Amino acid sequence: MATSKNRYQYETSPRKIEPNYVPKKKVAPKKNTKASTTKKNTNKKKKAGKQKQVEKSVIKYLIVGFAIFFAIAYRNSKIDENFAKVQDLKSELSEIQKQNVQLEISIENSLNLNNLEQQAKELLGMQKLSNRQTVYVNYPKEDYIEIESEKVIIEEDTSIFQKIKNWFAGI
Repeated sequence: MATSKNRYQYETSPRKIEPNYVPKKKVAPKKNTKASTTKKNTNKKKKAGKQKQVEKSVIKYLIVGFAIFFAIAYRNSKIDENFAKVQDLKSELSEIQKQNVQLEISIENSLNLNNLEQQAKELLGMQKLSNRQTVYVNYPKEDYIEIESEKVIIEEDTSIFQKIKNWFAGI
């Protein structure tokens, strides 16, 4: 800082002026009475009681904090476990889809007419028909269907009482 009044000060903060007086420290008088010792004891007990309450509340907050931490960790582990299951199912699905595509291709290849004919000859012992195995059947050209004459019955709209009367008359 600047020591004389005429010198230029380069800092932005103002010069500090030294105080002309020194403050005196107050000394508290000591009291040796019984009241002061009992007050001190009660004050100590109050402070100890408050300190125990503070310790209890700190312990409660720590327990709650650990419980929350445990819940979050448990939730994250469950999420990871379910994610692993999903990934396993996805891989299984892709394998099944690949097998499905391969089966479709093999079915399309086996449906070829030449392949069917070859399998019929080899596996089942079938042969192509010859002319002597062909039998022709002649049916007469007459039609044996008889058409029934159509009957049209028109029911008249009758009231409920008329229907009941007709029902009893039919019995």
